[in-house]
Amino acid sequence: MRTEIDKYVDELCEYLVSVKDVKECRQFLDDLCTVKEVEQMALRAHAASLLLGGATYTEATEKTGLSSTTLSRISRCVSYGAGGYKNVIGKKDE
Repeated sequence: MRTEIDKYVDELCEYLVSVKDVKECRQFLDDLCTVKEVEQMALRAHAASLLLGGATYTEATEKTGLSSTTLSRISRCVSYGAGGYKNVIGKKDE
């Protein structure tokens, strides 16, 4: 059963896929999130990109400065998650 928050998440996803370029995306994220939230999302995405590119867990930790707990979660998602990292980061790398 879908909750009210599920509808809001879908709405947010619709906003994100409607973004036309990097500048517009940056403006949206700057308004939507705190600087720290955007930075953390960027580091997580970068860590996922590193892992998908063959970097070791240690290399990804050193390059991003993320905690081992956060990197562990990213690693699990890259390996066993819904496929979001692979789908989106894979498109960028094509």
